[in-house]
Amino acid sequence: MSDVSAPGFPEEEVRRRARAGAAAAFPPAEEYGHVLFGAGRPEEASPWDALDALRIVPPLFLPQRLAKLIDLGREPDYRDVELATVIGGFTSSLPVYVSATGSTRAAGGDLGLALSRQAGALGIPMVIGENVVPVNGYGRLGEAADRTLLGRLRAYTGQLPDGLGGVAVQQSTEDADAEVWNLVHSDPAALPLLESGRLAFELKVGQGAKPGLGGMTVLDREAAAALGDRFGLDPLFGDGRVLRAATPGTFTAEILRQQIRLMRNNYPRVRIWVKLYPGRDVAEAARVAHEAGADAVVVDGAEGGTGWAPGVFLPHVGLPLAECLRRLTAAPPPCLLVSGRMWEGARAVKSLALGARAVGLGRAALLAVAEDPESGLRRFADCLALELRLLISALGKYAPGALDREDVWSPGNSGTISDQ
Repeated sequence: MSDVSAPGFPEEEVRRRARAGAAAAFPPAEEYGHVLFGAGRPEEASPWDALDALRIVPPLFLPQRLAKLIDLGREPDYRDVELATVIGGFTSSLPVYVSATGSTRAAGGDLGLALSRQAGALGIPMVIGENVVPVNGYGRLGEAADRTLLGRLRAYTGQLPDGLGGVAVQQSTEDADAEVWNLVHSDPAALPLLESGRLAFELKVGQGAKPGLGGMTVLDREAAAALGDRFGLDPLFGDGRVLRAATPGTFTAEILRQQIRLMRNNYPRVRIWVKLYPGRDVAEAARVAHEAGADAVVVDGAEGGTGWAPGVFLPHVGLPLAECLRRLTAAPPPCLLVSGRMWEGARAVKSLALGARAVGLGRAALLAVAEDPESGLRRFADCLALELRLLISALGKYAPGALDREDVWSPGNSGTISDQ
């Protein structure tokens, strides 16, 4: 599993967290007493990323800390921060969910199952991505269990604590043709999730890595031949392998509204999630989805993505997550979930302060599991949880929902984000 890589992503930092757990929130302990630690040069950050450029700004006067002190009868500290959060109708142990990884080879096989098991054990929601059924099968007909939707579902639920977590099954155009939601809704394996209110269906409008396009993978000629009636195939590599391209689907405000209403009508016990790509009208799309009855609106920033994508899209197409959050300022949906290059506590806290309910882990989750298939994601989550508690406590607050726009500041501006 260790051959999975993520160029341009802080891969080694993620792997270090997967190995060391919460201790990785600090410099190596052996450096204590010998190395003087302070802020580095500004260019060591990511100035091209507006979310990374923001600063978290604790106040000096802390009325919420005083209230917590009175409640506890002692001075509170970071360990008193409660991170449990309701995410799209699910109770999660952290303000974190695992983003969809889809049918790409990197997320298939043992890696996908290990990711599902560890996410379940953590009690955090997980999205099972699009095209898994059309490409790998559902799992009832003897298909390779390690690649099917049913295999991931069973791996997750087999470790899930009572009352925590939940699964969101994503559906795109080709998944609708395969009747993915109907398969899951009628499957006895999903019944415990359905009866406990921990099953969601996610309508996929698009994704951050390639806004306006559908899912893409590379297949050999034999595998592609079996999918030719369901996907677009392009033999552009010249060596027998082909590009398998899903269609992105066509949406208008009315189509999206009616799709959500149809989901509500057909699956009354299922939570409804809607995933949006970082388009210029993201605020309008989020408003339509919320007003139509979505339990969660998921926004992928342009920094997101775990799958195969055209190289020209990654640096040039789609709004950065910070801009998506800015455009959603006026009327954010009550449950806004965001993803895009999430791997440490500061980026997550900034997103929560700017209106998100929770953040999604994509590449970071896969890398952590690749580093250690048994406990990598758990250790990574331990480190992330410690960073979240430290940062939220420093702001004089004790729950993610208490964060607001005054808690972040943009360099080059005279006020906090709330003043801009």
